[in-house]
Amino acid sequence: MSEKTLTRMDLAEAVYAEVGLTRKAAQQLVDEVFEELSKTLEKGETVKLSTFGNFSVRSKRQRMGRNPKTGVEVPITPRKVLTFRASHILKDRVNGKAPK
Repeated sequence: MSEKTLTRMDLAEAVYAEVGLTRKAAQQLVDEVFEELSKTLEKGETVKLSTFGNFSVRSKRQRMGRNPKTGVEVPITPRKVLTFRASHILKDRVNGKAPK
């Protein structure tokens, strides 16, 4: 398995190479896309990216947890969590199967 991590800079460089925008314009485009995704998720809405997957925000209720070191029960406050569900097309690509 590869240890390479894809960064915003890598994405901007790919847009620059593939689309032909200037490097600065490619970076701005990537930043604007991520900003729009973030704003949508902050509002609690779902982001669906065809052939990639869905990002959504879930609310978790308060529950009792346990400190593993001491065994003392502590309340875990309610919170929102971000979830990602990969599309079947992405799952197939990751598993080396040709897209249909």
